[in-house]
Amino acid sequence: MEIIEKIIGDVNGLVWGPPMLVLILGVGLFLSLGLKLMPIFKLGAGFRLMWKGRRASGAESDGDIPPFQALMTALSATVGTGNIAGVATAVFLGGPGALFWMWLTALVGMGTKYSEAVLAVRFREVDERGSYVGGPMYYIRNGLGKKWAWLGVLFAVFAAIAGFGIGNTVQANSVADVMDATFGLPHWVTGVILMVLVGMVLIGGIRRIGQVASALVPLMAISYLIAGLIVLALNAAEIPAAFALIIKHAFSPIAAEGGFAGAAVWAAIRFGVARGVFSNEAGLGSAPIAHAAAQTRNPINQGMVAMLGTFIDTIIICTITGLVIITSGVWTSGESGAALTSMAFSAALPGVGDYVVAIALAIFAFTTILGWSFYGERSVEFLFGVRAIVPYRVAWILAIPVGATVNLGMIWLVADTLNAMMALPNLIALLLLSPVVFRLTKEHFEREKAAGV
Repeated sequence: MEIIEKIIGDVNGLVWGPPMLVLILGVGLFLSLGLKLMPIFKLGAGFRLMWKGRRASGAESDGDIPPFQALMTALSATVGTGNIAGVATAVFLGGPGALFWMWLTALVGMGTKYSEAVLAVRFREVDERGSYVGGPMYYIRNGLGKKWAWLGVLFAVFAAIAGFGIGNTVQANSVADVMDATFGLPHWVTGVILMVLVGMVLIGGIRRIGQVASALVPLMAISYLIAGLIVLALNAAEIPAAFALIIKHAFSPIAAEGGFAGAAVWAAIRFGVARGVFSNEAGLGSAPIAHAAAQTRNPINQGMVAMLGTFIDTIIICTITGLVIITSGVWTSGESGAALTSMAFSAALPGVGDYVVAIALAIFAFTTILGWSFYGERSVEFLFGVRAIVPYRVAWILAIPVGATVNLGMIWLVADTLNAMMALPNLIALLLLSPVVFRLTKEHFEREKAAGV
C-alpha cells in the first residue's frame, strides 16, 4: 500500500506541478481577456438569467431540464467537501494566503466555466433515448473533428474513473468522518444510509437529480451562509486582520505557529489553486456535462448561467469558510479538513457550530455524489453507449459504503491526481475552440445591442 501511495504521490506532484497551475490559470486568463472580462461585468445579467431560467419557455424547449436546474445540478456536484474540508486543508497546508489564490482561480475560472457551457450547448447531441448529451468529449469530437476524437475519449475515461474519487468516495469518506466525530455514527452505517438515498434518486435519472438538486442546494447553501455570517459577525473585530493575513501571505512565506507547520509562497499558490479547482471545477470539464442538458437554444445565455457556479461556490461559500477559520484563530491548531472547519464554527457557536458543519457537509456531499454520478454516466455512455449506464450506476452505488470506510489521505491524493488528468484534454480543447466562443459571444451581444436590449 505504501508503494502505491508513493507512486500516486509522485504522479500527483507531476500533474499538479508548475505547468498545470500555469495552464489552468493561463487558460482562464486567456479566455477572460478574450471575452473582455464579460463574465465579471455581466454577473448581474447572469443572476437575472438564472432566476428567469427556473422554468424553460415554450420557445426554448430543447433539452431535458430547465436552465436553473442545470446550474443546480452543476452546483450540486461542486458544492461539496471542497467548500468545507477542502478550504480548511488549503489553509492548513498553504496558510491563509491560499485563500487569495483560490479567489484568483475563481475569477479567471468564471471565464473558463462560461466557455465550457457555451461549447457544451453548441455541440451537444441527442442520444438514442432522446436525451440531450454534451460536455468536453462531445465538443472535442464535434467541434475539433475526427482527428481529435482520441482526446475526447481520453477525457471520458478520466472522468468516468475520476468520478469515483472526487465525486463519490471522497464525499462519502468526509461525511462518515464528520458523522462519527459529531454523532458517534459508525462509518459503515453512514455509508449504507448514503448508498440507499443515492440509489433512490438515481432511478429517476437527470430529471430526478435536477429536481432534488434544485430543492436541496439553495436551501443548504443559504443556511450554511447564514451560519457563517453569524460567526463572522461575532468575530467582526478580527476580519480586517484576517484579510491582511490573506493578502500578505499570498506573496510571502509564513512561519510555523502553534500546530501550523509554516508554508512557503509556493505552497499557498499550489494548494490554493488545487483546492480552488477541486471546489469549483472550472477547467475540469465536469459542469458542461450538466449544462448540455439545459432547456435552451442559446449557448450564450446558458454560459452566463454556468459562470455563476464558480462565483457562488468559491467567491461566496469558500470565502465564508476560509474567513470563519482564520478569524476564529484555530487555523494554527494543527487540525485539518472538516475537523478544522468544525472547530472554527464551534469556537464562535459552542454546542451548535459542529452540528452546523456536520449537517452542511452531509447534505453538500450527498448532492455532490448525485451530480457526479450523472457526469460519470454521460462519460461511459460516450465510450460504450447507453447499455453501460445501468452497470455504471450499480458500481457507483456500491462504491459509496466502500469509500466511507477507507483512509481519507489516500482518497484525497487520488482525487487530486485524477482532477488534473481530466483537466488536460478539456483545457486543450478550450484553447483550440476559443475562437468559436469569442465569435458566438460577440454575435450575441451585437444582436442584443441592435435590438436595444
